Amino acid sequence: MTQAPILTGDTIRLRPHHLSDMEAFWTFYQSPRAALMDVPNNKTHLWYGFASEVGSWALNGMGGWAIETLDGDLAGQVALTHPPHFAETELGWMVFDGFEGRGIAGEAARLALGYARSTLKPASLVSYIHKDNTRSIALAQRLGAQLDPTAIPHDETDVVYRHEVSQ
Repeated sequence: MTQAPILTGDTIRLRPHHLSDMEAFWTFYQSPRAALMDVPNNKTHLWYGFASEVGSWALNGMGGWAIETLDGDLAGQVALTHPPHFAETELGWMVFDGFEGRGIAGEAARLALGYARSTLKPASLVSYIHKDNTRSIALAQRLGAQLDPTAIPHDETDVVYRHEVSQ
């Protein structure tokens, strides 16, 4: 697969990224909402990260999706990724300012989780979450993920939540 498939839920659509999405990512990364994330320190680094989310589809058959409301607003990203520096396949998400508290991250994560289970069937699936990101930890728990203290984290500030891959 060379680009992300389109998945549609009740209130959102997961779609391939467009180049025009980058500015919203830059704005997000400059906001307090990104305080617990690895943040690009300039637009060149933003390009590297953004392009890797898109290019991962061609290289690994998985990557990032843009989360778009059904009326066309870009609300964030959800991704299934396994770059070489990750111990396991990850389900990750982020929601832009103004879209939190509406169930968008949960719906996007459930669509991606369903895709992982039905199509990718990875050997394992985790979410690497900053230990202080209580909202993402709560979402991982609502998705049925369990804290796995024996898993290898992405970095020393992460906790790892393990998702069931077969259901």
